[in-house]
Amino acid sequence: MAACCFRRSIASQLSKVLDLPPENLIKSISAVPVSKKRHVADFQLSIASVTEDSSSESSAQDLHLQAQKLAERTVLQQVLKDGSEYGVKSELFCTVPRQKVVIEFSSPNIAKKFHIGHLRSTIIGNFIANLKVALGHEVIRMNYLGDWGMQFGLLGVGFQCFGNKEKLKSSPLQHLFEVYVQINKEADDENVKKLAKDFFRKLEEHDEQTLSLWKQFRDFSIEEYIRIYKRLGVHFDEYSGESFYQQKSQEVLKMLEDKGLLQKTVKGTGVVDLSEKKDLSLFSTVMRSDGTSLYITRDLAAAIDRMNKHSCDTMIYVTDKSQSSHFQHLFQILKLMGYDWAERCQHVSFGLVQGMKTRRGEVVFLEDVLNEVRSRMLQNMASAKTTKEIEDPIETAEKVGLAALIIQDFRGLLSSDYQFSWDRALQSRGDTGVFLQYTHARLHSLEQMHGNEQLTDVNVACLQEPDAISVLQHLLRYDEVLYQSSQDLQPKHIVSYLLTLSHLAAVAHKTLPVKGSAPEVAQARCCLFQAARSVLANGMKLLGITPVTQM
Repeated sequence: MAACCFRRSIASQLSKVLDLPPENLIKSISAVPVSKKRHVADFQLSIASVTEDSSSESSAQDLHLQAQKLAERTVLQQVLKDGSEYGVKSELFCTVPRQKVVIEFSSPNIAKKFHIGHLRSTIIGNFIANLKVALGHEVIRMNYLGDWGMQFGLLGVGFQCFGNKEKLKSSPLQHLFEVYVQINKEADDENVKKLAKDFFRKLEEHDEQTLSLWKQFRDFSIEEYIRIYKRLGVHFDEYSGESFYQQKSQEVLKMLEDKGLLQKTVKGTGVVDLSEKKDLSLFSTVMRSDGTSLYITRDLAAAIDRMNKHSCDTMIYVTDKSQSSHFQHLFQILKLMGYDWAERCQHVSFGLVQGMKTRRGEVVFLEDVLNEVRSRMLQNMASAKTTKEIEDPIETAEKVGLAALIIQDFRGLLSSDYQFSWDRALQSRGDTGVFLQYTHARLHSLEQMHGNEQLTDVNVACLQEPDAISVLQHLLRYDEVLYQSSQDLQPKHIVSYLLTLSHLAAVAHKTLPVKGSAPEVAQARCCLFQAARSVLANGMKLLGITPVTQM
């Protein structure tokens, strides 16, 4: 199609918004030159050329009309009408098919430390799930626990030596970790090795007493995880684990053998050849020499089982980037087995975090991090001059502190490593989660003070100041940012957008007073700040942050 046909189509649509004849607009629409840096748009509209043939008075009227209709029809009206669905109802998402998605994230190992990688997986997976749900997809949030393997033989022996049933009930994660550390000191002892091997063999043979103890480890741990995840505002639809696929992994090995994909090495291990030339230059080990399964075999069984159970359109795995080759092998083997849906599986990887320590030392459990950030935030709030009397300072400190952790984590590319800093994360000024929470609380306070004005009462022509127009124009971009994040699953686009919105709203709050302004102007400004707060809250919730109303 010729460019002029595109211009006519664009002009026809613009004429309805600008109340100008299409013929007057066609000449003002020009193709954007291709840029090596980035592709911005196909066409641009020159406002100056639209009005160059008119008198300066009518030009000004046209531009005022444009600003008024822009605000009235596409921003303020839309934000307040759509509420929490503003942005996600955009025409950008009209052609995006609704899907069923399984997202595996967090996935800690029972009895091992819940390291910072698991925290990253938890908040990243939660963000992806929130975004998918907001866009109308059906999401199954899955926690795939590390609840099987030889370490449970050692843990079982350790518990028989050092375990305490009361401590197991009251603080399972801490107690099992302590037991595991103690027994590990004796792991080289031949007698301990034999006992651990016997315990795990009994577990695999489903010995009733052994299985009962393992089940207690698992059940009590999940109960505590649920309580801790609740503090994070995270929930799961399913708790799965490697233990579920102990038997099914043997079925997978049989399938691989039947399809001629399983090869035995001289050592007796089972491998799948992944090389192009089929010369074993690249392979994946799927079976030990004694015929038992490995982690990847259980992952294969889990993927097949999930697809059979949920008939999902795609599966997303959220783990650190050190597991990238594992997932490449996993998807490749599934394809070799004839599962075309493996093409729709995705590994979202993330980088490492250095320097996250509590005052007591290295982070061991997620709860240590949550307690530390709450404690530091309470201290900061107590010493801040701007802190007001709030109903529940502990809960507020936790929500603000969590926002600080999430924003510091989400500011860059997920695959990048970064150095964690408590001081930087908890700053009240600058590009931090604390600043987002402060801005939201401030805008909420303004709403409460002046009431929630209805859009029908608002004369948007009162919003002609540059600082008001800046906020309106930024609100217009929200759907584009959501679309960008939905495409690459990177939260940094939303984070950057919300930080800019907060800075723009802070400037507008200073330069556009509500109190003391003419009633019509005050109403319009109230509406502007209400729209900014609404979009800010929507974006924060997608990131996994609960906005506070007092600070």
